[in-house]
Amino acid sequence: MSRTGAVFLFLLGLLVAAPVHAQQRTPQPGATPSAGKPEKSAKPKKLSRKERRALAQRADIESMQMQKRPLSEKDRELSEAFFVDGLRYLMLEDYNKALERLLKAYALNPANAAINYKIAETNLLSGNLSDATNFAQTAVKLDPKNAYYYLLLAQIYSSQKQYDQAIKVYTTLIKDVPDSGNYLFNLADLYMAQGKLNEALSTFEQAEKKFGPIDEVSFKKQQIYLKQNNLDKALQEGEALIAANPDEIRYVLAQAQMYAANSRFPDAIRVAQQALQQDPSNPQARMILADVYRQQNNPQESQKQIKLAFESPGLDIDSKVRILIDYIKQLPNPALNQPALELAEITTRTHPKEAKAFSVAGDIQTITDNKPAARTSYLKALQLDNSKFQIWQQVVLIDAELNQVDSLLLHTDQALELFPNQASLWFYNGVAYMLKKQPTKGVKALEYGRKLATDNPELLAQFDTQLGDAYHELKDFAKSDAAYEAALVFDANNAQALNNYSYYLSLRGEKLDKAKEMAGKLVKQNPDNDTYLDTYGWVLYRLKDYTGARQQFELALKTTKDATVIEHYGDVLYQLGERDKALAEWQRAQKLGGASPLIDRKIKDKKLYE
Repeated sequence: MSRTGAVFLFLLGLLVAAPVHAQQRTPQPGATPSAGKPEKSAKPKKLSRKERRALAQRADIESMQMQKRPLSEKDRELSEAFFVDGLRYLMLEDYNKALERLLKAYALNPANAAINYKIAETNLLSGNLSDATNFAQTAVKLDPKNAYYYLLLAQIYSSQKQYDQAIKVYTTLIKDVPDSGNYLFNLADLYMAQGKLNEALSTFEQAEKKFGPIDEVSFKKQQIYLKQNNLDKALQEGEALIAANPDEIRYVLAQAQMYAANSRFPDAIRVAQQALQQDPSNPQARMILADVYRQQNNPQESQKQIKLAFESPGLDIDSKVRILIDYIKQLPNPALNQPALELAEITTRTHPKEAKAFSVAGDIQTITDNKPAARTSYLKALQLDNSKFQIWQQVVLIDAELNQVDSLLLHTDQALELFPNQASLWFYNGVAYMLKKQPTKGVKALEYGRKLATDNPELLAQFDTQLGDAYHELKDFAKSDAAYEAALVFDANNAQALNNYSYYLSLRGEKLDKAKEMAGKLVKQNPDNDTYLDTYGWVLYRLKDYTGARQQFELALKTTKDATVIEHYGDVLYQLGERDKALAEWQRAQKLGGASPLIDRKIKDKKLYE
């Protein structure tokens, strides 16, 4: 058995033995006991609760007194040495060694309150709440006038969510320990944490009677009244706070907010303007006014107040970002687009060194379809902090959407230096090289990125589609076809793969039936897309179905002025014998620009070349 266990068994034995010893009868002088005859005893008197408690306390004290024994000077010095050593390890947060030393001190001097207290504290810090409770209770019993012992015991009970026990400890502390009235505030807070609002309110009132009016107490009483839905009392307490502290603007703002939250709009405006008289640039007062005016359906005045709040140096960047994110959740919205853009501009102007200001401005500009401005904002954010991959991604997406190939190549190269394992950056880098007519570099980037996208089937299919285009440009048709096939395995309706695969097959004059099937499927799904109609028409042309091809080209020409489509239409007219019309279409295609290199010969010779 451990030493600690032996000590506890010894204590338990004493506690059990003590009452028996106390009940032994001692013969009174002159009394003659009756031999062999039991003495008739009077019926025991029933004890009151107070008397039972007093007896229990006396038994505890007697038990502890029995633990006390005279210490030799050597034992006393040894106990103190162990105690000091334990405190040293406790300060170093080495709880195992601290507890080992303190228990050695306890074995020599178990009735020492300070030793019990420190053992309890060490157990609390190390998570042994059961032992912490026992030793803290003993410390309190040994020295019932030491407030710190009560506080530790209350803390231990609270850690175990035994709030009723903690409340009892505070109550006893306040009643039994002199000059402990200040702990009324702790007791009231404990009541509040439990939701015992009436008890908390009563305790705060006790504290006010003892110490006089205290601002923080009034503020907490106000919160209790609000939780009790006693608005009048809460407002009354708030007005009293303001009257007692006319220069304390936080109470004015809290009162204005309370009026606003309860739709007391005239009072909210009055008190918020009172705050502005004290501090004309106070952003919280402006935001309260903005909310009130919004609820009163006065958007112009509401926006004016928000802008004034954003102009104030007192409104920090994080608060502004939170407000702007609330706007983002409601965008796009014709009524909010411009106000959001204006607030974003103020934010970047008043916080020119904050990356997050430009980032959130870029988000708002993106959603409201101001893409060039958004890219400028994102790039400014990256100048201040280039560590956010999401911002690089936004820049790259805008480059691609705006078809600004040089920017796309530049920004993907820059981003890949920081994030070489991001597959999407390799994808757009490959696309940029393809658009720059550098298919070899495009293939290299796409193949590398594809290896990083194996856990993302959708992105993998996009890589395969682009590789189909890239390998076609390199005239590696086997790899091109394989890439398209892989993309279509993931998504049989992949429009880009269906269109480009079928078109390139038609150019090569290979697998034309397969090309017809794919192009026909695409047109069926997208009957008004002129690009897809042109592809289907060209596949039919290569199959010598000139009538069918003409029909597709004429449908396409309803919505496009693309020179390639017009040239194709001229070709099919030529095949149908309408050569004058064919020449006119070729000439129209030539004038628009973008037709095939054969267009000049076709016009000069008035003859079809393929």
